[in-house]
Amino acid sequence: MVFCVTVISVEVTRFPEPADPAPQRQTTDAAPAAEPRRARRLAMLGDSTAVGLGDPLPNRGGWRGVGPLVAAALGVTEDGYLNPSFEGARMHDVLTGQLPAVLEFRPEIALLVVGMNDTLRPDFNAAQISADLTELIRTLAANGTLLVPVRFHDHGKVFRLPPSIKRALSARVAELNEVIDAVVAAEGVPCLDLDTMPGAYDLPSWSVDRLHPSELGHRMLALGFTALIAEAGFAVPEPVSLVCSGGVEQSTASHLVWLVARGLPWLWRRGREFLPYAVSIMWHSFRGRGE
Repeated sequence: MVFCVTVISVEVTRFPEPADPAPQRQTTDAAPAAEPRRARRLAMLGDSTAVGLGDPLPNRGGWRGVGPLVAAALGVTEDGYLNPSFEGARMHDVLTGQLPAVLEFRPEIALLVVGMNDTLRPDFNAAQISADLTELIRTLAANGTLLVPVRFHDHGKVFRLPPSIKRALSARVAELNEVIDAVVAAEGVPCLDLDTMPGAYDLPSWSVDRLHPSELGHRMLALGFTALIAEAGFAVPEPVSLVCSGGVEQSTASHLVWLVARGLPWLWRRGREFLPYAVSIMWHSFRGRGE
């Protein structure tokens, strides 16, 4: 038996390989920066500096101070500004007496200047100040408000005091600042450092009592606050000017009236309360030199 095998030749047509896709165009443009947020409401909390003492308005119109200057820089209208601060306030007073009104007002930003009255009291309690400041920051943050506090300068470099009392006050302010530093670091909020603020120790920055900022000093505070606010992502459409305007330059006579009517009684009250602490500082200093 013979087998016949037929061989079929098949021609294979080869198609060209597909070309590589066109390379994608590489973009080097950075993502557009987020637009600064516009603040519509601002609150000012604290003591007599927050009230505005040292920056009087014309025609006995009260005090202006740092709060309205910041509000103007942010473009916050008059009905968008709240200031429940009062003279003599301490940190706990802000928590119990000023915070409720701010929570109801619901500002985007709140400024806090308080602590110096605490340093002059015999019941100064660093742990309590820490707890109060922490609660303020957290409560306001939960309400949608950024709180910006201050840490303080060495007031003994501004207000003339006997060396021993100056050392005592400087030590107390340093203790207060340690508390503030620890809290703001733990909570991650901005803080205005008055000790490093340009011009903080220049006499024109202070009113005649050397306890409260002058108009220039309040403007410097406002400029420092708005710089931190801008870093936090808020718009500052009208930067603060350091050129004094809109206030009243206090005369020598008005200085004397204030010192007699308000300044000296305040110094007498606070001095009596602070004296025992100052004496203890002097005693420990004396013992240290003898050992």
